[in-house]
Amino acid sequence: MREIEKMRAGLWYDANFDRELVEARRVAQDKYFEFNQLKPSDDAGKQAVLADLLGYTPENLDVSQPFYCDYGTNIKFGKDVFVNLSCYFMDGAPITIGDNNFIGPFTGFYTAAHANAPEPRNEGLEQARPITVGDNCWFGANVSVMPGVTIGDNCVISAGAVVTKDMPDNVIVAGVPARVMREVDERDYPEV
Repeated sequence: MREIEKMRAGLWYDANFDRELVEARRVAQDKYFEFNQLKPSDDAGKQAVLADLLGYTPENLDVSQPFYCDYGTNIKFGKDVFVNLSCYFMDGAPITIGDNNFIGPFTGFYTAAHANAPEPRNEGLEQARPITVGDNCWFGANVSVMPGVTIGDNCVISAGAVVTKDMPDNVIVAGVPARVMREVDERDYPEV
């Protein structure tokens, strides 16, 4: 079984030394480098490079520069998503972002986990587990989402949170490790 097949199956795989995976990451790096070098006003150019990187054209995706990922092809954005600057998508496993999400600057989605023991870690072994985010979520700045996490619909993930476990719908999450602080309720609807 090839290492990329192990990665896709959620098995332990050689992430550091397998030529096929290293080359796939280099291809993605070249593409996001190109994206990051475009003028911020070049909307058509940015959308074209993103479509090439992701392998599809997301509906109304707004990504600020710079943007980083491992492969690109394992990221699925819903419609009307905003990704602020310096976000990183470690997409060894699928990262699925629902509709109408706002992702704050310096947020990271990390699907890969390395072995805890030093010998297998030094051999480059890691395991990738998918991350899924529902619709209508807001991620503050510097949020970290860990491997295998699912976040429900309508959540607020406070700045600096480290999300290590699944979160239900309609909650405000904060802390390290992140925990549910309270449900989203009538207090959260501003008077206009």
